[in-house]
Amino acid sequence: MLTSDPRRLEERLEQARRVWQAAVAYYGAEAGRAKAAGSPVAAPAASASETFTNSIGMEFILIPAGTFMMGDASYGNESPVHRVEISRPFYLGKYPVTQAQWVAVMGKEKNPSHFEGERNPVENVSWKDVQAFIQSLEAKEGRDGYRLPTEAEWEYAARAGTTSDYSFGNNHSELRRYAWFDDNSEGKTHPVGEKRPNPWGLYDMHGNVWEWVYDLYGAYPEGAVDPDPCGPSGGQYRVLRGGSWHIPASFLRSAYRIYFPPDFGFDRYGFRLACSPGQ
Repeated sequence: MLTSDPRRLEERLEQARRVWQAAVAYYGAEAGRAKAAGSPVAAPAASASETFTNSIGMEFILIPAGTFMMGDASYGNESPVHRVEISRPFYLGKYPVTQAQWVAVMGKEKNPSHFEGERNPVENVSWKDVQAFIQSLEAKEGRDGYRLPTEAEWEYAARAGTTSDYSFGNNHSELRRYAWFDDNSEGKTHPVGEKRPNPWGLYDMHGNVWEWVYDLYGAYPEGAVDPDPCGPSGGQYRVLRGGSWHIPASFLRSAYRIYFPPDFGFDRYGFRLACSPGQ
């Protein structure tokens, strides 16, 4: 539908531009691989559209391939700042997974959340709980490919092309417009999507619930890193990102990272899913 709101029109034009860039990047990568293998080059599948919604109402947004500077030199476990390449576009949930979506897959009796509400993010889930959810969702839909985003993918999407502390700049006084945190949450989670999105249309990347990512926790590498990093090969803990309803603004920065055992759930821990085009 057309809109007369200049800001909304500008947002839609920007989203269209990024989708085109993602499609070009995807096709270029496939062409290079096919040429090296001596195979015919296939055009990008129809799955590489701007958005899609799955059978239980999860909305996904296509995140373009690209590069960014990961980390923050001002904080110990966020440094060194290093260049990361995300070589292929990927889909990421527009919102954290909600309790209604969890129940649709796992059953009402298995909703672990402390703060109940169909549109509230599911919380009190461990990393291992998320893997069970993914397995059940794939069985329900008869398809593979759902996963947690890597830590690099998560920060890349959270930054959405920005280099500031938050996706909207460095002024934490603006955070109330984008996030639920200790200053405005009233000690609880809130329905997803009630605050402003980041520049790529993702909601609640700052605050509401911490989000599990795929990676094991480890120190960032010194020097160059391979494209599409997915963390160390060994370790005891998994990483969470984004901050929650319970903590102050500085913990909601795009680069901030924490880690906990993969079997540990808490009323501040949730997740959003990723998947790749063509899966």
